Amino acid sequence: MKLTVIGCGNMGGAMVKGWCRAGMAESITITAHTQQTLDRYQALFPQLTGVLSNAEAVRGADVVVLAVKPWLVAEVMDEIQPVLDAQRSMLVSVAAGVRHPRIDLYAMPNIAVEYGEGMTFVEKPATEENLLANWEALFAPLGSHKVVSEAQMMAGMQLSGCGIAYVMRYVRAMMEGGVALGLRPSDALDTVLQTMKGAATLLQESGLHPEQAIDQVTTPGGFTIKGLNAMEQSGFTKAVLAGLMK
Repeated sequence: MKLTVIGCGNMGGAMVKGWCRAGMAESITITAHTQQTLDRYQALFPQLTGVLSNAEAVRGADVVVLAVKPWLVAEVMDEIQPVLDAQRSMLVSVAAGVRHPRIDLYAMPNIAVEYGEGMTFVEKPATEENLLANWEALFAPLGSHKVVSEAQMMAGMQLSGCGIAYVMRYVRAMMEGGVALGLRPSDALDTVLQTMKGAATLLQESGLHPEQAIDQVTTPGGFTIKGLNAMEQSGFTKAVLAGLMK
């Protein structure tokens, strides 16, 4: 499979690095605005092909991923359509909120795809189920994915694409609390990250509802329930919902 990624910003770059780390570098062509950016990626992954021309990059590609800013999609489409193989190439967009009749699939990953731990929402295509199968295979090395309707893509963007930033803000707050309680910043960060990893693994492996798991660590009158109550009194759940529903 020949894969072309147009745009190597934060999201496009994360996907490229994830695929390369999964052993796909030889089949990937990337584009960027500057040779300096291409050189940086090729220094990391020498088998990668980098070109400055979007039109050149898509010639003969099996899959083309548009990873440019939303306002650049129309411009890029005008550039590549004359040379894009309409019968062969699957065109995928990860630009939020942009629609184009030539795009085959829409996806919303998050930046954790770089490390094979991403969460990607893929919009179910109206036709040609084989396209969906190809896309699922493409994203398998990058983490998990969910196939949803167009109406659910916004939820995917908020919970996953934006949600990873919300989680990081929570990590920062917990880290600050650890320092206030007497830990060194590095020790506080290590503790919070492992605690989050443990919580996620517990929920995934046990199948427990989060409240069921919380019950296992909330001794009546103990520190945990007092802490949870204090967070709720400060608007914890309300703040999270407000961020998601903005």
